[in-house]
Amino acid sequence: MKQLVLVPLAAALLAGLAYAESVTVYSARNEQLIKPLFDAFTKDTGIEVKVLTDKEGPLMERLKAEGTNSPADMLITVDAGNLWQAGKQGLLKPIESKTLNENVPAHLRDPKGEWYGLSIRARTIFYNPATVKPADLSTYEDLADPKWQGKLCLRTSKKVYNQSLVAMMIAQYGEPKTEKIVRGWVANLAAPVFADDTKMLEAIAAGQCQVGVANSYYYGRIVAKDPKFPVKLFWANQNAGGVHVNVSGAGVTRYAKNEKGAIKLIEWLSGDKAQNLYADKDMEFPVNPKVKPDDLVAGWGPFKPSIINMSKAGELQGKATQLMDRAGYK
Repeated sequence: MKQLVLVPLAAALLAGLAYAESVTVYSARNEQLIKPLFDAFTKDTGIEVKVLTDKEGPLMERLKAEGTNSPADMLITVDAGNLWQAGKQGLLKPIESKTLNENVPAHLRDPKGEWYGLSIRARTIFYNPATVKPADLSTYEDLADPKWQGKLCLRTSKKVYNQSLVAMMIAQYGEPKTEKIVRGWVANLAAPVFADDTKMLEAIAAGQCQVGVANSYYYGRIVAKDPKFPVKLFWANQNAGGVHVNVSGAGVTRYAKNEKGAIKLIEWLSGDKAQNLYADKDMEFPVNPKVKPDDLVAGWGPFKPSIINMSKAGELQGKATQLMDRAGYK
């Protein structure tokens, strides 16, 4: 009789141990950025984190190919467009978490609970103060004005960051107006589009152009190494819908073997301790409004963000890429 009681008890203990042992994460974020976070989580909870890193595309294809046999419990990646695509492809499962709903503002998480933002990246305007005054600047759409002809630099439209920016503009203005704006940008280019934001910011510093659009953390990385870098940040659209923001974020995979552990990890990443580590490491903004950004980032001053739900970045991504193609934005 005792043996019959001990067997289910042992099974229950083993089940609890399995929960505590490990969470497997597929990550499109740099391992050097996230490993300190996962190490801190393990120290706090005793739950080991196993990580596989790759680009978001290959990771999603891997999840599809593995199906029910996938060892992944959680997917973490950049850009709401990528997170939306993962959900659209059935790779994530909806979760309910009071903690996440309290820590992550509604516009920075999936309405169905399939993914949650964990850090914020602002895509705003940058300028050369030797040739441009802050009073000359206002909105993304103003950069289409002929007064900026031969003065604008942009990153390629092939990068998801710009696809999401244009997608969110479609959500705000509709396709016809957004296409007119993008055509204006193309007409004002001072140089062919750049492969990345860093090269584009360096072109502004070199005088190759006077204004451009980039993610703020690229600027933060440069200024952290070179405080005299001759480019300044301007918060766009403060009286016209707010700065375009995007997120890095995470969701629980559809066939997660350790769903509880994955939820616990995402909740921990949205909390005070992790938010400071997460956002500061890459010069991003905390998604949790109770947490302050790094001092260097805070020095750029407060700004009003767009509060259109980030799911629109994915939902309208196809229309955005087609629109940019029609407008000649390469």
